[in-house]
Formats: sequence, structure tokens, C-alpha cells
Amino acid sequence: MNYILKYCGLFCFMMVSFFAFSTYAADVHSFTSAADKLLKERVDSQGRVDYKGIKNDHELVIQLYKQLGSLSLEKTSGAEKKAFYINAYNIIVIHEIAKAFPVSSPMDIDGFFDKKRHRVAGETLTLNGLEKEKLINTFQDPRVHFALACAAVSCPPLANEAYQANQLEQQLNARTKKSLNDDQFIRVNSSQKQAELSKIFDWYEADFTKKSESVIAFINQYRDQKIPTDYKVSYYEYDWK
Repeated sequence: MNYILKYCGLFCFMMVSFFAFSTYAADVHSFTSAADKLLKERVDSQGRVDYKGIKNDHELVIQLYKQLGSLSLEKTSGAEKKAFYINAYNIIVIHEIAKAFPVSSPMDIDGFFDKKRHRVAGETLTLNGLEKEKLINTFQDPRVHFALACAAVSCPPLANEAYQANQLEQQLNARTKKSLNDDQFIRVNSSQKQAELSKIFDWYEADFTKKSESVIAFINQYRDQKIPTDYKVSYYEYDWK
């Protein structure tokens, strides 16, 4: 009898654990699928967001924003967490801009990045906190900087798809290559031996040089045409419109 009770107890524990894991995974998967649908419908191939359309049909992004707070990441893998936090950041930005639309710049919204707090997987975070604490400090992956939307002209273009754990490496490499081969994002003047870089490389220099000898060395890993190391480097002003 004791053996049967122990067996039943172990079986019940395993079943509860299995269903708990399935529920966590299903919730995150459901969020990712809905985010993917929104991005495919409302972001064009150049990374431009249809904020007016989202404002007029706001329900999906409102639901996604609310869902963010209640999701649990307890049973998720590192790649699932990483993809989730990138998607969470982008959905928050889209939600906040659409809510305030028409607005000229995220900088016109008080505390957009560093004061406004949002519920994300049971925690209360600012966008800066989400970026630095949950993504950069945790995963030490500077490619994340090219996956996050900041709703400004000078931002790397937003992908019109959600990030998926099983495709994350390919997606991050693709977004990084897209930005670093864009002649408006990396402005190379061969005749003057100059390279004008986005201020992202100035603000987050430590992230890019942690595993690379220099910012240029990091950039050249992803560029088709390498920037010579003797070129003069400067940073153009960030356009927050």
C-alpha cells in the first residue's frame, strides 16, 4: 500500500510539474504569436510602424501590454527569456507611442525610457531597466541593441516579426547585419578616411568592446565592406523624431 501511495504521489507530482511547464510555455508562446501577428500587420519592411493604424485599432496591443505583467518565466530557457524580453520591450514602446499618438518624439513623453514603469513578467521595470538589467547585463550580447525599437528616426529599423527562441541567433545576426551595412546608419567617407557612427556606439561602447578590440572591430564582424582601422571615427547626432 505504501509503495502504491508513493508511486501515485510521484506520478501526481510529475503530472502537475508537466502541466505547469506546459502552461508557462503556452503562455509565452501565445504572447509571442500575438506579438508576431501585430508586427507583421503594422510594421513595414523598412521598419516603419503604422502608429495611426494601431491607435485606431488599439485592442491587440493593449491586450499584449496587459499580458506582459502576468506571464511567468519560471520554467523558460535562457533563449526563451531573451526573446521574450526583446519582444516585451518592443511591444511596450509601440503601446506607449500609440497611446500618445500623434506625438513627435518619444522624448516628448516625460520619462519615456527612465521613469515610466511597466509590469513585465511579475516585475515593475522602466524601459531602461528592461534593456540593461534583463537583456544587456544578463546576456552580455550587444546585438540586442539592433533588435530594440526606440521609436525614433535614428533607431535601428524594427523587425516586422517577433523574436523566437528557436530562431534567435539567426534573427539577431540578421538585424545586426542589416543595421551595420546600412549607409545611413554607418556613414563611411572613403575619400576623407572617415566613419561616422550612430551615437549608440558612443553610449554603449563598453558593450561593444567587451569581446572586441574596438567598436570598429565589432562592426567589421558584420559588414560586407570592412572599415579600415586607420579611419577617423566620429558620432553623428541622434535624431529622436
